Amino acid sequence: MSNPNGLMSKAEAMDNLMESYLEGISSSEVFNIIRQVYKFDLESTLAPVMPRAAMDAYLEQSGNKVTGAEIRKMVNQAFSINLDALSALEGAKISLFSKNQWMVQHEKDLFEVHTGTGDVDVKISPTNYFIAQTGSGELPHDLINALITLGYRYEENIGSYYFSNPMGEPVPDAFKGQTMMAIKRVIHHSYSHL
Repeated sequence: MSNPNGLMSKAEAMDNLMESYLEGISSSEVFNIIRQVYKFDLESTLAPVMPRAAMDAYLEQSGNKVTGAEIRKMVNQAFSINLDALSALEGAKISLFSKNQWMVQHEKDLFEVHTGTGDVDVKISPTNYFIAQTGSGELPHDLINALITLGYRYEENIGSYYFSNPMGEPVPDAFKGQTMMAIKRVIHHSYSHL
């Protein structure tokens, strides 16, 4: 799945790097590939020992011969970080802050999605770039309506639209996907020129 601008997606770049390890791959090499391609440190997003031990166990079980797709699936299941979804955000003009660091962020992104500790809550706000380009510090009405339909509400004290899972559990991937699709639709329909 290449980007609209014809460049290789992050998932494709990861696959290409993974394929270069014909004799098998170590957890250090997997973490380095993720750092190189996705521009964040998987180990610093999580407990310091757990990711390495989990990755070592997974690689040992699979004989250290795994594909990029298998690693992405394992990372999503073990650490709740969906690398395929992050790859799909490339070029979407959406910044994502999760696991205490920026997972995706570009200078000309229009909206920021911040997830809280344990992915239990989410807040959506315009970026400084959006504010500078539109002169408005508020989300567009069509985005507000879409977010309210999903269960978001405006929180005056943080100046953002906010959702918190009433069950106190991480927000499901399906809900994250609906949120991102709502934002992408608004960008496509009204702000693709920015």
